[in-house]
Amino acid sequence: MTEEVVLMKGNEAIAHAAIRLGVDGYFGYPITPQSEVLETLAEQKPWETTGMVVLQAESEVAAINMVYGGAGAGKMVMTSSSSPGVSLKQEGISYIAGAELPCLIVNVMRGGPGLGTIQPSQADYFQTTKGGGHGDYHLIALAPASVQEMADFVGLAFELAFKYRNPAMILADGVIGQMMEKVVLPAPRPRRTEEEVIAQCPWATTGCKGRKPNIITSLELDPAIMEQRNLHLQEKYAEIQAKETRYEELDCEDAEYLIVAFGSCARIAQKAMEHAWEEGIKVGLFRPITLWPFPSDALAERARQVKGILVVELNSGQMIEDVMLAVKCQIPVEHFGRLGGIVPDPDEVIEALKEKIIK
Repeated sequence: MTEEVVLMKGNEAIAHAAIRLGVDGYFGYPITPQSEVLETLAEQKPWETTGMVVLQAESEVAAINMVYGGAGAGKMVMTSSSSPGVSLKQEGISYIAGAELPCLIVNVMRGGPGLGTIQPSQADYFQTTKGGGHGDYHLIALAPASVQEMADFVGLAFELAFKYRNPAMILADGVIGQMMEKVVLPAPRPRRTEEEVIAQCPWATTGCKGRKPNIITSLELDPAIMEQRNLHLQEKYAEIQAKETRYEELDCEDAEYLIVAFGSCARIAQKAMEHAWEEGIKVGLFRPITLWPFPSDALAERARQVKGILVVELNSGQMIEDVMLAVKCQIPVEHFGRLGGIVPDPDEVIEALKEKIIK
């Protein structure tokens, strides 16, 4: 069958993929630069075709708690926002993680702190990978670098979320959300029936006919039981770290230097890498796809062959901490980033590589 290739924004690809993958519900609130997710869903009216619920909530706090309720019923539910809006969702995200519920959160990052700017940024790395809300928990975090991956990662995020009963996040930046590219959307599939939800999610609050009631909560007042629940979560996170790291390597086999970047910065770094090879500089690109779990072992193995690493991010230096932990400071690791919504060009990356690493 001939694939249907369409041209659309990254935000639009998220919405179309959600409809085609049989998502049960979307609850969101407009904020630049991700508003097209909600706008596209409203335009497509999936409630008339698949039965998908699409609701603009009264606030980001309301939206994430609607996700909590839908996820507790075993449904495929999601929300999207941008940096300040995701900050407002953090308490609800922590509740969802504590209750071990699968869902998808999309963050199309903008500059901060505070209201900052509507221009792109990658400054929510810490918020996403180091918790964000309160307590010892982790999100499965996927970082797309193309419109195609924006579409593809909707299915992957839900697959991992339900596999591990854990919230997953697609962490994109404003460049990926707003840029237009060719994309092949996933094949349409129907939403799960109530019988399928009950069979696949025996823990869900689907009515207790023929079984004991299920209780969805993150609250436990007995400290001994709460400790065991936390230890269980840590065991789950260790399993995710062991099985679900994803990354991409380009021209790394013969490289003498390494650039580590994710999202839109990885695209810029790839062009910089190509120009560097033309100048005789042997540099490879290591792109983390899962920001959590971070591909530490793979990066450490690759780092053994190179003289230094340049970490390129649209922030003041966040992922660089995980890179340094991975390579255990055995080789020089330096950072290059732009702030305030300024996107660097490949030549700036090459100059930073020469000044900070090659010297």
